[in-house]
Amino acid sequence: MHIHLFRQDQFNPLVSLPTSIDNIINVDAVILTHLHLDHFDEVAKDLLPKDIKVFVQDKKDAKELRDAAFKNIEILHKDTVYEDIKLAKTPGQHGRGEILKIAGNVCGVVFKHPNEKTLYVAGDTICYEGVREVIATHKPEIIVVNAGDNQFLDSDSLIMGKDDIYEVYKTALNAKIIASHMEAINHWTLSREELKSFINEKGISSDVLVPDDGEEYTF
Repeated sequence: MHIHLFRQDQFNPLVSLPTSIDNIINVDAVILTHLHLDHFDEVAKDLLPKDIKVFVQDKKDAKELRDAAFKNIEILHKDTVYEDIKLAKTPGQHGRGEILKIAGNVCGVVFKHPNEKTLYVAGDTICYEGVREVIATHKPEIIVVNAGDNQFLDSDSLIMGKDDIYEVYKTALNAKIIASHMEAINHWTLSREELKSFINEKGISSDVLVPDDGEEYTF
């Protein structure tokens, strides 16, 4: 299968970081839902401390991290615990149609702590039965979806578009949904402006949040 990009003359990432590298890597742990270059590139490999805690989805990704000299790697499961936080690995489907043959495996994560709201980071996935099952099982109060409706010229959607997001909203009526992964990689097709217009038309703008790069929320 040949891959053709929408903006082949534009190099990734399309935007600058909204904060410093030092701020970004000043964390307790890193979760890699998968190893595509828009999630984990050579710069990340070079700058992250090699002893930082890294969670990965499977043995294949763990081996790649070990080969890159990372030393503190753990494979996510449905009942992983880190610093009193329960981490539940969740399934994902990175696209529709023929692209699935090369998209590879991906995952999401549900975060649970008795003093915090339940958070579901869906990862690079469309809305499909697996996502709906996660919502029904874990009842997350906050859901982060990778939006942008990223596509190649000859493929269907790789991640969620506006209709996917609306399906997530209808499945999780009591949750706040945050649309991430937008306008930063050269195969995006859904802009923030278009998504905001869509959610305004649907009357769900108080429940579906579309942050700017670097914007923060506290729940």
